[in-house]
Amino acid sequence: MRGCKQPAKLIISIYLCKTMRELDKKFYKIGDVSEILGIPESTLRYWETQFTIIKPKRNKKNIRYYTPNDIEIISKVYYLVKEKGLKLDAAQAQIRHNRDGVDKRFDAIEQLKGIKEQLLGFQRTLDEIFPNIPAAK
Repeated sequence: MRGCKQPAKLIISIYLCKTMRELDKKFYKIGDVSEILGIPESTLRYWETQFTIIKPKRNKKNIRYYTPNDIEIISKVYYLVKEKGLKLDAAQAQIRHNRDGVDKRFDAIEQLKGIKEQLLGFQRTLDEIFPNIPAAK
C-alpha cells in the first residue's frame, strides 16, 4: 500500500475494491472503473443517464474516460443506492439538495471502513503470532 492522499479524496473504499488503491492516473476507461468499484459496466452506463453529476469525458470515438473525481462521485452514488438502499430518484434528490451532508457521511463511513480493515488486519496478525490464544469475541 503506497502513501495515502486523504485530502485529495482519491482513496476508493476498501469495501468496494477489496484492496486499498490509490488513483494515480488522470483518466480511466469504463472497464477500469468497473473493476475498481466492482460495479458492472452496464450499471455505470445506466447511472450516467440517471445522475447528471456523472459526466465522463469522451474522445472522438465516443469512448468514456473517467477522472478520479468522477470515480469518487460514482462511489457516493453507490453508497446511496447500494448501501443505503435509496431509489435512484431519492439518491439524485439527496445529491442535489444535501450534497455537503452526503459528502460528510460518505467520508466518515469510508474512514470507519478503513479503520475496521486495519483492526481486522491487526487481529489476523495477532492470530498468526499467537495461534493458541483464543481471540476475544
